[in-house]
Amino acid sequence: MSKPEISVGPEDPRQADVRRIFAESGAYLQALYPSESNHVVDVDALAAPDAVFLAARCNGDLLGSIAFRIIAPGHAEIKRMFVRAEARGIGLGRRLLFALEDAARQKHVSRISLETGIRQPEASGSIAHLVIRTVRRSAPTRLTRLACS
Repeated sequence: MSKPEISVGPEDPRQADVRRIFAESGAYLQALYPSESNHVVDVDALAAPDAVFLAARCNGDLLGSIAFRIIAPGHAEIKRMFVRAEARGIGLGRRLLFALEDAARQKHVSRISLETGIRQPEASGSIAHLVIRTVRRSAPTRLTRLACS
């Protein structure tokens, strides 16, 4: 029997379980940085027409999310990237970034930025992988299947 697959797709960020993961990511950031250093985007901004919000789910359970907001023509900024602790280490962060890249391309975005703090090396590593992959791409490698337990 095969394991269920993780799906990544656009969703409304105003859902109750999304708000819970935002609270979880907010608590994570509060543990890393002082309050004045946390500049999170609110849910309504992520539901706006200039934003894209993607959720990763397995059997309906929300495992992670990522979003972007268009900040200038052809330029978007990554917002609210978070993977729950129990879903880390399986490539979900990269999968979310790949899906975000596809969504950005559909919106004619050619530049994606990420502002992150020094206490989040995993975020910097994920985006560095995406940038290197994009620059060196001849035939893109895609994670087409990602199973969950």
